[in-house]
Amino acid sequence: MSLINQINQASAQTAQNKSQSNAVTTNSSTSSTGNPFLDGIRLPKDSIVPEAKSQQLTQDDFFSLLSQQLSMQDPFKPVDNDQMIAQMASFSTVDGITKLNNEIVNLNGVMTSSQALQASGLVGRKVLIPTDTGNISAESPTIKGVISTPAKIPEITVRVEDDKGQVVTTFKVDGSKGGNVDVNWDGLDKDGKPVTAGNYTIKASGLVDGKSQELPVSTYAHVTSVSLGTASTGAILNLRGGMGIKLTDVLAVSET
Repeated sequence: MSLINQINQASAQTAQNKSQSNAVTTNSSTSSTGNPFLDGIRLPKDSIVPEAKSQQLTQDDFFSLLSQQLSMQDPFKPVDNDQMIAQMASFSTVDGITKLNNEIVNLNGVMTSSQALQASGLVGRKVLIPTDTGNISAESPTIKGVISTPAKIPEITVRVEDDKGQVVTTFKVDGSKGGNVDVNWDGLDKDGKPVTAGNYTIKASGLVDGKSQELPVSTYAHVTSVSLGTASTGAILNLRGGMGIKLTDVLAVSET
């Protein structure tokens, strides 16, 4: 009994020495404030943050599980070959689908870049966009657009409003042909004076079946540049006046 007690005491003394050594090492790694109480409650400088582990099973994980399954199987009841082949085939299918998805993502990136390159040919030209707001500037003192009518309307009333919603001017447009009716505002107010640069809204109304109805208006905008965009949005056309629109939303392209 005395020999065992001596061994236990020696082991306890060794563990205590290691603990004291670790404490000395820890204390030496951090600067001391001179106050034992503050040194005891202060946080260590280097916080150990565990690395985030991936939640996806890889091919190595599959073969590791397969090896464990083979090593733990009952020798008298081994795993059926058909089940083993089915498992391997299922994993190969999933792995192939994952690679296919990656290739599709890469293909989308290439198509987006190609689309932006093609859209760069629209820089400096005007495109018809589904909005009733246009921009007046020194380079483009007029606003052109298209009024969509459900039927032939002998007379369409056009109202031009500024960014505050105040009516700048009104004029009439012939809509007797129906369909898409061109509208062109010369950039002059009701007194015949040029308006200041900015965004203006064109609204149109007419009698449809004897009732006044608001008509949808699309306007032409000047393309200043093209942004690459993403795979989901595609190329983005940057328009004069600070607006932007997807290339797929463009209704028509004008020469001037």
